[in-house]
Amino acid sequence: MSLRHEVDQAVLSLVRAALPDHEVIGLEDGAERARRTGEFETVTLRDGQLEEEGVDLCPPTWHWVHRVPVELRAYKQTTPLRVVIDRIAGKIGAAIAADRFLGGLVGYLDVSGLDVEPLSSFGSRTELGATFDIVATYSSDRPL
Repeated sequence: MSLRHEVDQAVLSLVRAALPDHEVIGLEDGAERARRTGEFETVTLRDGQLEEEGVDLCPPTWHWVHRVPVELRAYKQTTPLRVVIDRIAGKIGAAIAADRFLGGLVGYLDVSGLDVEPLSSFGSRTELGATFDIVATYSSDRPL
């Protein structure tokens, strides 16, 4: 298994553990959207994207920034949707703060800023969405 895939799976496990009462979906192989959504909230993680930071030649070491896109969706409910989004993001942020090294798999784990946007309404269901990246920084002795 590639390190990229291991990091993707470890991040997905971390988010699922942080949100045991939420629908957390991992999209793989470039899938565009989830086939199902939760009743009130859905969290979707997409395949991570690697950016090469540099290479050391002796010994050969590749340094990577690995971004895992996360999409949050909240649907019409009694609590304001922005509060729901902030609570979900806060739980993910707390889990990341508690395990900055992803169990020793990465050099550092962090998040980008939260971008909140209203989404279209479907029938009587109002939606609010947000996106951010979980960013893992690590080094590997192999380029692939």
